[in-house]
Amino acid sequence: MNTRDVSRDIFSATIGSVFCCYTGQPLDTIKVRMQTNPNMYKGVLHGGRKIVVEEGVSALWKGAVPTAMGMALENAMAFGVNEALKRAFPDNSSTDPNHKTDIFRPFLMGTITGCCSALVLLPSEVVKAKTQVVVGSMEGSSSYEVYRKMIQTHGMKSLFCGLDSQLMRDSSFYAFFFGSYELNRYLFKTYVPSMPDELNYFLSGGFAGMFGWTVAMPFDVPKTNVQSRYDTKVVGSYFPELFRIGRERGIKGLYDGLQPTLIRAFPANAALFLGVELGKNLFDKFLWLE
Repeated sequence: MNTRDVSRDIFSATIGSVFCCYTGQPLDTIKVRMQTNPNMYKGVLHGGRKIVVEEGVSALWKGAVPTAMGMALENAMAFGVNEALKRAFPDNSSTDPNHKTDIFRPFLMGTITGCCSALVLLPSEVVKAKTQVVVGSMEGSSSYEVYRKMIQTHGMKSLFCGLDSQLMRDSSFYAFFFGSYELNRYLFKTYVPSMPDELNYFLSGGFAGMFGWTVAMPFDVPKTNVQSRYDTKVVGSYFPELFRIGRERGIKGLYDGLQPTLIRAFPANAALFLGVELGKNLFDKFLWLE
């Protein structure tokens, strides 16, 4: 690790975060409403229309401020850790033609990355979840007001409620997020060599987001539920909620919100990875020449 590498990782992750946040926030809000109140928000179109009619278009971007801040921190950590792992344990297949590409290596590095990023993301995720489930524009619906209520009610520890749920969701998500991104890039480059790099980044990132969320969704539903409440413990509320949802809604209940998540995942994560890769090129060409 050196100053230039870390600065490059943070800069490119921030650019990608801006692209990702404002592309995917509306569908993320619908997803949270479907997960916490599936009887009122019965689908993507129904939920989106209900929110817009009752609360206005801006309600689709509820929680965008903590999301943007959290996403910048999360991606700086996630891409920083992942890039550091790749530098520490390089894949020699790029320089040694006799060395086969290890397709499992990126998945393992993604799991380690997820555990690290969960610790950074947790406070903003808790505030976002509580903000997104507030219906209407009544008093207490802003992220700041939710944050103040959390601190007044349970103190600083309320920012870390559901730590176990965050670790479960993020470790599974990032394993397939980074793992499938590298696998997709390799497959496109191998079998569609004429594809422009930018299109490769875009498609690989979009599919990586979809694969990651498909695997992580059963862990995300109970995570959203425990973090949207005010009585959640730092550790210990996740598995009881997981079993409760399984008993009451069945296995299908653990996939509530999957439809808007997958619809959001492709454009949001395609924009994220494209922004990150373009951010790297911009950094190399104009900000810090090698």
